[in-house]
Amino acid sequence: MTEDRILLEGMLFSGHHGTLPAERELGQRFAVDVELRCDLRAAGSTDDLAQTVDYGAVYRQVRAIVEGPPAGLTEVVAERIAAAILERHPPVEAVRVRVAKPNVRLDGGVLAGSAVEIVRRRDPGPA
Repeated sequence: MTEDRILLEGMLFSGHHGTLPAERELGQRFAVDVELRCDLRAAGSTDDLAQTVDYGAVYRQVRAIVEGPPAGLTEVVAERIAAAILERHPPVEAVRVRVAKPNVRLDGGVLAGSAVEIVRRRDPGPA
């Protein structure tokens, strides 16, 4: 697997994900970071967008998922993002997705935030 990475950090969206009724009704802020592992040599030597991953397309996919149909768990949101990226961007060998909820209220207290982070790799297919 390549060591090259594309980092999209600090994408901020509003969504209605969560297990509490207020989270579903009022919505809340989500911060998403994505790390794409893909070979960047061709893009680096040709200056050709077709040789890499279109950051704008990834951003739009992440936005559609976070602002789209609600999920109870942040883990589901992260899985949806990872699956969409691997499905639609063949150069991506692996993806790391971090979905954070800043300022979380929990059992009468407040956390600075909570987050889940997952890593998913492209299925190499039959051997």
